[in-house]
Amino acid sequence: MMNDIAKMQELWQEMSSWMTTYMKSFYSPEAAKTAKSHLEIKSAKTIFFDDAQIVDGIILKEKHTWKVVKNCENLAKHLNLNEHDSLLAKMIGLFHDVGRFYQFTVYRTFNDALSENHAKLGLKVIKDLPFMAKLDEEDLATLKFAIGNHNAKEIAPTENQRHLAFAKLIRDADKIDIYRVLKPFLGPTDGTGCSPDFVDLFVAGKQCDYTKMRTQDDRKLVRLMWVYDVYFAWSLKQIVEQNYIEDIINNLVQDEKMMQGITRLRNYIQEKLQTKDIWQG
Repeated sequence: MMNDIAKMQELWQEMSSWMTTYMKSFYSPEAAKTAKSHLEIKSAKTIFFDDAQIVDGIILKEKHTWKVVKNCENLAKHLNLNEHDSLLAKMIGLFHDVGRFYQFTVYRTFNDALSENHAKLGLKVIKDLPFMAKLDEEDLATLKFAIGNHNAKEIAPTENQRHLAFAKLIRDADKIDIYRVLKPFLGPTDGTGCSPDFVDLFVAGKQCDYTKMRTQDDRKLVRLMWVYDVYFAWSLKQIVEQNYIEDIINNLVQDEKMMQGITRLRNYIQEKLQTKDIWQG
């Protein structure tokens, strides 16, 4: 086991070094000089952009990547995962959004509906990386399944409980930080309101197809409906303690039907926070 852990630790260092260099390779020369990443560009293929918006988008996703890695690490600790699985969780967090960098530089958007599915793009990016072959076959399959499903409306059906467990872990770790990232964009209502079909789903405590968002308030409602898709009570606690949920609620038009959904949501949160998290991987 010690030999296995040593190999996993070494592989983690190799992966994190590659990812740092890869992310930084999308910076403009000016941004690269002031970047806080711990590696300098040496042999990595570099793509330079003068568009400040591109640089801001890349930096945003770089910060998000490391936040999600930390969330994976903390959630793994909470769930009492062994060191091997904790490192695997961090690897999944590291690469979960690797497709975002190509996506944003080519399409100038993070909207999958207007470009490509960034999870599938990510799997293409890591497909031929030599160090991926250092993972054993099952770990590699788990990593690919988790990354491929991290942004799906629902996890693809599988009888492999390990694949399912790690997919749940990365989806939670990702959501925790997305609430932070989106906070500036979820301010006071612009008066457009929420689409009736979205409100119906919210009242029913169901998920919706986020690619069909039509208004600013739809975007907020989608983030509230996400709560029903958070798997671990620990994860929900992180979201609630940052007041993300109440901040969104306070920026919605609270008519009678909306209040039905809000009441249901608050009751669900209280119940969920009382549950005990169990790792089934």
